Amino acid sequence: LAYFPIFFLFFSVSSMAQKVQVLDETSHEPIAGVTIFNADKSKSAISTFDGFASLSNFNDLEVITFQHLSHLSVSLTKKEILNMGAVVYLQVNTSELEEVVLSVAKFAQSKKRLSQKVLSLSNKDMVFANPQTSADLLERSGQVFVQKSQLGGGSPIIRGFSTNRLLLSVDGVRMNTAIFRGGNLQNVISIDPFAIESSEIILGPGSVVYGSDAVGGVMNFYTLMPKFSFEKEPSLKGNVLSRFSTANEEKTGHIDLNYGLKNWAFLSSVSFSDFGDLRMGSHGPDDFLRPEFVARINGEDVVAKNSNPKKQRPTGYNQINTLQKIRFMPNESWDFNLALYFSTTSDFPRFDRLIRKKNGQFRDAEWFYGPQEWFSSNFQIQKKAENTFYDQFKASLSYQRFKESRNKRGFGKDILFETDEKVDAYTFSLDLTKKLKKHSLFYGLEYVYNKVNSVGKQTDINTLISQSSPSRYPDGSTWQSIAAYFSHQWNISPKLTLNSGLRYNHILIKASFDDKSFFDFPFENADIDTDAITGGVGLAWQANKTMNWKFNFSTAFRAPNIDDIGKIFDSEPGAVVVPNPNLDPEYAYSGELGLNLNFNNIVKIDLATYYTLLDNALVRRDFSLGDEDHIVFQGASSRIQAIQNASEARIHGFEAGLLINFSPEIQLSSQYNITGGHQKEEDGSKAPVRHVAPQFGNTHLTWKKNDWKFDAYAVYNGKFDFDDLAPSQQGNAHLFALDSNGNPFSPSWHTLNFRAQKQITEHWLATTSLENITDQRYRTYSSGLAASGRNFILALKYLF
Repeated sequence: LAYFPIFFLFFSVSSMAQKVQVLDETSHEPIAGVTIFNADKSKSAISTFDGFASLSNFNDLEVITFQHLSHLSVSLTKKEILNMGAVVYLQVNTSELEEVVLSVAKFAQSKKRLSQKVLSLSNKDMVFANPQTSADLLERSGQVFVQKSQLGGGSPIIRGFSTNRLLLSVDGVRMNTAIFRGGNLQNVISIDPFAIESSEIILGPGSVVYGSDAVGGVMNFYTLMPKFSFEKEPSLKGNVLSRFSTANEEKTGHIDLNYGLKNWAFLSSVSFSDFGDLRMGSHGPDDFLRPEFVARINGEDVVAKNSNPKKQRPTGYNQINTLQKIRFMPNESWDFNLALYFSTTSDFPRFDRLIRKKNGQFRDAEWFYGPQEWFSSNFQIQKKAENTFYDQFKASLSYQRFKESRNKRGFGKDILFETDEKVDAYTFSLDLTKKLKKHSLFYGLEYVYNKVNSVGKQTDINTLISQSSPSRYPDGSTWQSIAAYFSHQWNISPKLTLNSGLRYNHILIKASFDDKSFFDFPFENADIDTDAITGGVGLAWQANKTMNWKFNFSTAFRAPNIDDIGKIFDSEPGAVVVPNPNLDPEYAYSGELGLNLNFNNIVKIDLATYYTLLDNALVRRDFSLGDEDHIVFQGASSRIQAIQNASEARIHGFEAGLLINFSPEIQLSSQYNITGGHQKEEDGSKAPVRHVAPQFGNTHLTWKKNDWKFDAYAVYNGKFDFDDLAPSQQGNAHLFALDSNGNPFSPSWHTLNFRAQKQITEHWLATTSLENITDQRYRTYSSGLAASGRNFILALKYLF
């Protein structure tokens, strides 16, 4: 009896030594349900929820196999396992894993059963892509075109649509506000690329689930999720990253920490980036060079010579992003998440305005955005339960605050004009799902409320005396959306799935123009009360092992917002946009046909073609206020324009993707996109659509071996002649090169690039890139900013 405690202690230690934990090779997360067995399968075990399993029944020299549906099998002797610290890592089997997407119905669905095309980007993809901003991340996907008016920006274009016809979503909450405009937007850079766990891009309409603005596509960003401890003791894990790039002397630092308990988890993330002036390439049109710029010397605006015409002065800025999440799971049924996001920039110059000239003279001495600030608090509740009404529901309550400002001063002028905008956005949504044998039902409610505050002032830069001036938007205006939706997935057979859905949306807009101190508009209020019904139906057909067809028809809409009905802004030289309170929603009708070919997971081909009709389109055109077609704005007589339901646009395109697995180590992938379209002009003629991009694509040759990964790739873009440019772009010669006739055009371009990644140790990861190796000088279509020249990037990441 006296030896019993010693025996018990020995037995306990021995039992612990016989335990193994099975983890995912990439995420190091536990894998449950791993089958563990010997050669003749006379002995077996299964890993638990936290990845543990007992090996006490196996002999030291016995070969043990670890097998899991979504991972590659591993066979080791028990002695080898114990010598490795009793931890076994399994690699994801991408050829067998059925890809799941979250964004189409806000709940997990099999990708192959969806009729819509969805592009998925994992955290692993993002770490290797190593983007400076989330806009760069989208561009490197190969299926999203990005326009840049300044370094602190990036305006995505999907299938000929952009800005307020695309919807941004962060952790399931819409980011679009009542002042998202038809001009280029840079709000996507507020999303920290280092804090993204995955991203899904819906190519094509998404109005059934997401409502207004989801005409051309939906970009969903899912941020890092707090992780619990799978051990008895609390766990602390994290990442520290440092990065430097030469083209704009970028200096970036990032840290994220995860503290996990059994039922509680906490995650904190902070990123800071400092970008200098961007250097363009050496070989390309001289039209893009920056030989001179405006400087303020001894109280006067002067034109200064640029010592390095390839350096785009001024373009630099800095940015900080923070994220804090708290997660609580009292049991397997309930999941509570609180997320706080904050992003802010320094002032950043709008470069495309600073290069404009009139009669050979710079138009502006200053044109910059004030700090772009985004704060969001998001509380989400998820519950799993099998009852009559749902198997799972998600409820979300969110508050967001957006701040931005615009500041401009003409060359040689003393008055700095400034407008400041703030939007308070409240969102509540409830989403539910229910499975009934072959049917999956998804339904929900959403309410959105936006309040816009906008003020204007003008300041004498010599005396610093300020006075009021016209605001950009009617101060105190509101935009509301009330909606309900229902979607249905019917697995008719193992090979055929029908997807359908319907949404009703009611929009309320109120704005006041009763302040006559600046403009005596012939109206005092905008009071819009409108609604829309959208729907969609699609088929996903796995014809055989090789061939998967997708067909989809859907409608989408965009309701007018405060930017449409109430903006006062100098849209282009000599023109000013004024309010128009008489607007209706625009509607899109879209059809898509897709074909996926899979030849034994060796060769994969992805094809898609689409056609969209945009009816009652909201466009900017000449306007009149009573009998007046010109007004004085900021000291200059300007032609009056306004947003109007005055157009019809037809957009079509073709997308082709290729993937060849030459071996488990070597892979070739390529993506090419062709978009075309036209819209009706006031005289009935047809003209190119502004946001239809030239042909573009990329090709990658990757090689993976052990801890190394290499990628040699090319990025390329087609040409737009003068006649291919939309009328509004033909008048913006400063954005383009000039052809032999002196007309603006967008030249074709390509870059050759190389990047490598090395897992130095279990904790250290290095990523390096050499972009634009041949140092090409080019601008992406409609961009005022030339892209970077030859650029060396080095990033070092420490995981603990």
